[in-house]
Amino acid sequence: MLTQAENSVPEFKQWKIGAVTVTRIIEIATFALPPEEWFPIDAELIKKHAWLRPDFADEDGRLLLTVQAFVIESAGLKIMVDPCVGNDKSRQGDMWKYRSGPFLEHLALAGFPCDSIDVVLCTHLHFDHVGWNTRLVDGEWIPTFRNARYLFARTEYENAKSQQSFNAKATFADSIKPILDAGLAELVETDHRLNDEVWLEPTPGHTPGHCTINISSGGEKAVMTGDMIHSPFQASEPDVSTHFCGDKAQANLTRRAFLTKACAEQALVLGTHFPEPTGVRICQHEAAWRAYKP
Repeated sequence: MLTQAENSVPEFKQWKIGAVTVTRIIEIATFALPPEEWFPIDAELIKKHAWLRPDFADEDGRLLLTVQAFVIESAGLKIMVDPCVGNDKSRQGDMWKYRSGPFLEHLALAGFPCDSIDVVLCTHLHFDHVGWNTRLVDGEWIPTFRNARYLFARTEYENAKSQQSFNAKATFADSIKPILDAGLAELVETDHRLNDEVWLEPTPGHTPGHCTINISSGGEKAVMTGDMIHSPFQASEPDVSTHFCGDKAQANLTRRAFLTKACAEQALVLGTHFPEPTGVRICQHEAAWRAYKP
């Protein structure tokens, strides 16, 4: 469990996947969450899976979760994946609203000043995956990564602009529309390929246009999950989706297909909300799976 305060400099953990480098940038360090706040389960189910402790759950059956982004360095490109919650945003929930954190300062310390980012990828367009698309300057929302192409899956964009919840409408207004207005957005298909090493793969269920980010280089593979899987406990309970998944039946099918493939390929799984070690591998266990540290 990470213990540093948000204003201290976090560890910029890195992984090598062949010739590709991935760097983790934490926005909200690991926190403990009663599982019923996100899932239709209670702590007793989490306690049943002893393998989750101490990395992915605590002794009280609370889940350990993190909010973080990844930067992929591939074939000369610096690719920001899922730029977190952002500052100064009007959101429901005390953890999310009107934040004032040092994410951009930490990003620069990790070697990625804003203007160095070439591409922004969002697995989906929920508020905690697009927040740093923009920042507030003189009362206006402007693109944070002004030299980047922002790639939004077309299906996901169409869904996001139709949503009517408070957070969805606020997110579209302050984190998505300004990117289109600035001419930096590209609507792509859910299997869009950036280059020979990095591509999107459709993983619907949480949202209709949800994508994972796939990496393959030098015979090694990795996947950035977005919210296709929120916590490693779902490896053992693959038919448990969050309250926030739009199509739970589809989300369960998608997650099972992913776990089967990740196990067979022994891909490095980089969970967008996974706490330390963040990167895990999947193994078969009885009728389901488990996640383990490489």
